[in-house]
Amino acid sequence: MATVTSHRPSPTVSGTPGGTRKRNKAMSYNWLGGGLSWVWLFVVMLPIYWIVITSFKTQANYFITNPLAPPSELTFENYKTVIESDIVRYFINSVIVTVGAVIPAVAVSFMAAYAIVRGSNSRILRGMNWVFLMGLAIPLQAVIIPVYLIIIRLQMYDTLAAIILPSIAFAIPLSVLVLSNFIRDVPKELFESMRMDGASEWGTMWRLAFPLTRPALVTVTIYNGLGIWNGFLLPLVLTQSPDQRTVPLALATFSGQFGVNVPAIAASVTLTTLPIVLLYAIGRRQLLSGLTAGFSK
Repeated sequence: MATVTSHRPSPTVSGTPGGTRKRNKAMSYNWLGGGLSWVWLFVVMLPIYWIVITSFKTQANYFITNPLAPPSELTFENYKTVIESDIVRYFINSVIVTVGAVIPAVAVSFMAAYAIVRGSNSRILRGMNWVFLMGLAIPLQAVIIPVYLIIIRLQMYDTLAAIILPSIAFAIPLSVLVLSNFIRDVPKELFESMRMDGASEWGTMWRLAFPLTRPALVTVTIYNGLGIWNGFLLPLVLTQSPDQRTVPLALATFSGQFGVNVPAIAASVTLTTLPIVLLYAIGRRQLLSGLTAGFSK
């Protein structure tokens, strides 16, 4: 019996008073973080809730009831009014601009990032990497006048292409940064094995780097899509006719068109933000994982 008792396991550190205090302190931090998260969720969801319920109210009912109270009678007249105000055309224009800018920007950024990573010994490619990094420091507002003059010289003013080309240019720098950092995480042995199998650089890029960097590609696609869809300055400066308006510019027009008709404006905001909310909900995991992996170094 003495032998058995002499080999009894000693108490773990977590069972000591010091370990208990540390565990209780960590649990208190978790409760604090959880409570702040719920407060932040309430702050974020309150405007969304107000916009949605307001879009189903009549104009008279909106001014005589509590703004946060749900409507006593649902009405779809606001949505009907917005749809009859040519919102479909603005929606199609935004889709054309977003898709026409995101796909070329992501494709060019991926090929540029692959060339920068694989040709890191080249001075020219290192210089190009610095050029892309400098592009992150130039805001759109600082160069909107030169962009306007270039579009005028190209005779592209008041066209959707006038919005697409600058959107591509301003989406490339951040995309190259994310994708190049992600490609650097790919083991070099994989590239060497592809070279030993006789694959060219073009084949290695599309058959090896492209599948392995899919999370980063989804990340930059969603990020650029959100930014271009919500873009307001380029459509405002580079277009003039109502046929070339995008959704953000149309919302400003609705604000003046409907005056104080707040429910109609809320309906237009609800309709135009639904695609963005759905896109973010679908690609949220890929967006967060891609950003985390892309900036791991």
